Amino acid sequence: MPIAGLAMSPFGLFVLFLLTVALMEGFAYVMHRWVMHGPGWFLHASHHRPRTGLWEWNDLYFVIFAAPSILLLLGGVQLGWGDWATAVGAGIAAYGAIYLGFHDIIVHKRVDHRYVPRSAYMKRIVQAHRLHHVVETREGNVSFGFLVAPAPEVLKRQLAEMEHGRIRDARGPR
Repeated sequence: MPIAGLAMSPFGLFVLFLLTVALMEGFAYVMHRWVMHGPGWFLHASHHRPRTGLWEWNDLYFVIFAAPSILLLLGGVQLGWGDWATAVGAGIAAYGAIYLGFHDIIVHKRVDHRYVPRSAYMKRIVQAHRLHHVVETREGNVSFGFLVAPAPEVLKRQLAEMEHGRIRDARGPR
């Protein structure tokens, strides 16, 4: 189906899918930095405290961010919006699956596993996310991305230079 009057080839749709996955990292950064650590803190705060059960209020963000993907997939597959909607909806869903695997399973171990990051990239993003969690308040945090992160040394320096709220051990049980 056409986007702006142009038919999308399967290759074009695949590129749109990949572009959507890549752009989702920027969207996730913006939402994490200025929404979750802003007006949406009332839900996200639960994620910066030790979890006491299987679920936390922050898990509602997974549902909120899945809604556009579901709507685009429905529109693309069932409502005739075009293949572009399916490609974008699938790209959002793919980023969500990557996020689930990295954030909830690898970093926060919400599913028991024995995976130990060995590559420099995985070590970097896992440590960056753990450094994000040493601050339990909404201010004074570092590293808001999920798949792209500054070097841990940079983040440690930023944390040391900031005045911030309660800090806990980055290697904590979360």
